[in-house]
Amino acid sequence: MMFNLTTITAATPSMGISPISNRRTSRFFGASADVFPPFLLKEMEKIKDPFARKLVSRIEMLPVELSGSKNCIMSSCVKPMVQDTAAPLVLLHGFDSSCLEWRYALPLLEQAGLETWAIDILGWGFNNLENLPFCNVDSKRDHLFQFWKSYIKRPMLLVGPSLGAAVAIDFATNHPEAVDKLILINASVYAEGTGNLSKLPRSVAFAGVSLLKSLPLRFYATNKTFSSLPFVTCLEWTQIARLHCLLPWWKEATVDFMSSGGYNVSAQINQVLNKTLVIWGENDQIVDSKLSVRLHCELSNAIIRQIPNCGHIPHVEKPDAVADLITDFVPRQLPYTLPSLPEQEQNILVHQF
Repeated sequence: MMFNLTTITAATPSMGISPISNRRTSRFFGASADVFPPFLLKEMEKIKDPFARKLVSRIEMLPVELSGSKNCIMSSCVKPMVQDTAAPLVLLHGFDSSCLEWRYALPLLEQAGLETWAIDILGWGFNNLENLPFCNVDSKRDHLFQFWKSYIKRPMLLVGPSLGAAVAIDFATNHPEAVDKLILINASVYAEGTGNLSKLPRSVAFAGVSLLKSLPLRFYATNKTFSSLPFVTCLEWTQIARLHCLLPWWKEATVDFMSSGGYNVSAQINQVLNKTLVIWGENDQIVDSKLSVRLHCELSNAIIRQIPNCGHIPHVEKPDAVADLITDFVPRQLPYTLPSLPEQEQNILVHQF
């Protein structure tokens, strides 16, 4: 059964999150020059979206040692401003994306009193991969597990949007001790990996991946991903979504993933025993909405909620609705919310669609 929610207004919500940092900073972001190379900081300075700018200022690098490796991966994440809730909320992202997907929803989740982490999946996001590991499914899973074991250390509520839902299902079935509940958003979990792309000669794969980061292709994908997005907003969101593609190791890491075969988790779905919330944007043009019903039926302990007038990435397009659904699903122990910014500062942060 589908459940409708109140339609969210066109303006992105105002949020009151002030970054605190004692690091060497850029005059635009407060982002550490030790975290981002100078050329990428210059690209980030072009971004006007205040929510993206605030979240960039909070990105940190934490060392994560993969199994069987002596090299640490400096792993990009946003650490929580609220701690010691019943269970930590860990936000993943979709295919070839980054934690910046959560620029609108993450502050709302923190204001609701949730301990919220946003983690970049190995091979994507802003992870430092100068010592590049093989970025296949096994290494992505191991990276997330080692991150969890080093820093989170408690069963978590794992949130996976789009292909991140496949990452979450794969992780939950391989490391059940690390996962309390799952939240899957417009889940892409029925594709059989990367298909014929895994058979391409490596030189051809590199050429294809180079096209993947082109501005026209990314703009087309962004326009298709969201529901009725104005041109100016679409261009801004495209630029935010491709920032991580400018890192020098992005191309090789992406080719690694494509040639390895990618995620194929359809056989694992009925192994998931965790209580699961399935969220779906009703106007998804990327993944057929019928698959959300199928996923709900195949999971042994799931509920499903639909967000009206919304495309493939609800946490960007309808962050209020997503935050409300998550906070209703997540048990909380702390009656704590972050303070809001003064009204004049909130007005600056309202993003008009």
